[in-house]
Amino acid sequence: MSYNFYGWETADVPPVNDEFRSISDPRALYDALSQIWCRYTCAPRLREKWSSDNMTLGQCSITAFLVQDIFGGEVYGVLRSGGNYHCYNVAGDKVFDLTSEQFGDEKLCYENNPQQFREVHFAKEEKLERYKYLRAELEKLIADNNNG
Repeated sequence: MSYNFYGWETADVPPVNDEFRSISDPRALYDALSQIWCRYTCAPRLREKWSSDNMTLGQCSITAFLVQDIFGGEVYGVLRSGGNYHCYNVAGDKVFDLTSEQFGDEKLCYENNPQQFREVHFAKEEKLERYKYLRAELEKLIADNNNG
């Protein structure tokens, strides 16, 4: 199976703990999040443009920090026009961006970008709430799959 997110071909990173052990690698996480990403988890400034056809729109920071919870590593950000950062993950020597599809054919530079910190991003209460919701929905999905 092939994916469209940046770095999917080499995203062979195992979970760093047992909390999400059923999520074997970032591709499996993408599959799970594809069932969860929604207008509510989208950044408020982009919600009008969100659709199931562009499900990764506005999902980058909350997704990248959830990826960090599961696979470790660091979160980095590509500076965008308007001063916002698009977040992605680096775990070991693997660079991947589960939400890169939102940019279509635009190629982002994944080198020499500043590290991003959850303390800064989650200082925005709405972003913290969206992250908590995404994480809780993932936990529910895993529990349902284990009980199903």
